[in-house]
Amino acid sequence: MKILKFGGTSVKDAGHIRSMVDILARLRTQESGGFHVVCSAMKGITDQLITIARTAEAGDQSYKAQIEAIGKRQQEAVADLFAPEGLDDRDNQRLTSEVLAALARKMNELRDICHGVFLVRECSLRSLDLVMSFGERLNNYLVARYLDSLGIPSVYVDARALVITDDSHGRGVVQFERTNTRIRDYFSNQVLEGMIAVITGFIGSTEKGITTTLGRNGSDYTASIFGAALGCSDIEIWTDVDGVLEADPRVVPGAQVIDDLSIEEAMEMSYFGAEVLHPSTMLPAVETNIPIWIKNTMNPIVRGTRISRNPSTTRQSRVTGIASIPKVTMINLVGGGLIGSKGIAGKIFGALGRSDANIIMISQASSEHSICVVIREEELTGAKKALQSELAHELRVKQIQNIEITPNLEVVSIIGGGMRGTPGVSGKLFSSLGQAGVNVVAIAQGSSEMNISLVIHSKDHSNALQAIHRGFFAPDAQDVTP
Repeated sequence: MKILKFGGTSVKDAGHIRSMVDILARLRTQESGGFHVVCSAMKGITDQLITIARTAEAGDQSYKAQIEAIGKRQQEAVADLFAPEGLDDRDNQRLTSEVLAALARKMNELRDICHGVFLVRECSLRSLDLVMSFGERLNNYLVARYLDSLGIPSVYVDARALVITDDSHGRGVVQFERTNTRIRDYFSNQVLEGMIAVITGFIGSTEKGITTTLGRNGSDYTASIFGAALGCSDIEIWTDVDGVLEADPRVVPGAQVIDDLSIEEAMEMSYFGAEVLHPSTMLPAVETNIPIWIKNTMNPIVRGTRISRNPSTTRQSRVTGIASIPKVTMINLVGGGLIGSKGIAGKIFGALGRSDANIIMISQASSEHSICVVIREEELTGAKKALQSELAHELRVKQIQNIEITPNLEVVSIIGGGMRGTPGVSGKLFSSLGQAGVNVVAIAQGSSEMNISLVIHSKDHSNALQAIHRGFFAPDAQDVTP
């Protein structure tokens, strides 16, 4: 048994849905163990729904036209999809009418909810979750009925009946014991034998049946939840790239697909900006040792990338990939009074935590004369205010001489399990950057020795990534000595 998840780019319109179903039809003839499918909303629909909710909350009636635009997109997909060969005009009209009527009922429900938001001029996180759920509910119903029309037995599964979360709206925390029981009970039903379940990604519900969402990348998380609960052999994430690449191909045209990644490497690359999977979405699969595949809907013959606990690999470089986080700012706290000062780091991190700033990277000189932290640009105002308040005494008595702000930066990381205990990796990294004329602002390396992170000026982004890739991945690159 497998779980296949198709993202928004893979189901963004009728043509892409047709390509996805072609993959499923071929897989039916190959997979004796069967499979089930998790789909996202059509590309862009979730963002549209958020805009609709906020527009209605603001008392702007243009939200109605935005809802109609989503309805028109659904109608166009139905008109394109539901004309299968072998059906006479009467059968085709009946099927099309049934699907349009069901979608219209969902759209009317969306209109009623948004009208309520418009009247009270308030959209709570609870209401927003309900509005956002329509993207997956509309699209997965459409896919399930399209499969049926082609003679591929399927059942539409609203994950809200199976995935139970707490009431943390916007990012519901899954209650795994209840969720796993419900999923296993549902799929043990003999009526489902031989059928493909088309499962709504991204959404769940509380014990009381209140709709919740699982956060961004929530459909990947849904696939992982169902895969783990059902003890699947594999989880496949179908997207618009051939797999995980060594670096961003828009910046490094020669970047190649990585055949195999360890779970740790994939998590590191995800954290440092690579568009793989969000680390939290992997956890159910990680805990049950289920491999995750990244595959391309538009190029299904390509093997893709396999993410597993113990990957088999013959890669030459000790470095697996290069990732980066753009638009960051460095805050540097400088002062002779920091030397030997107990508790100062706790005050700094406490203040940043209270400001909701996420610390991406930390670096401190062994002299203890300065501490620098790297955060995202949009978090700077709150973080700076919190630090000035928390450290007011230290600034006044000059224990801390200054809070220096350096904007327009980027974090670049090299990642790889083969870096552990290997001399020469950092030497090659800094040599490559030095030859390219890239200045390094700050450096950090975790004790796992799986990544080396450094801060550069944003203007050096392309030059740095290309230089690092040449240094480690070019055909004539000399690998470091283990």
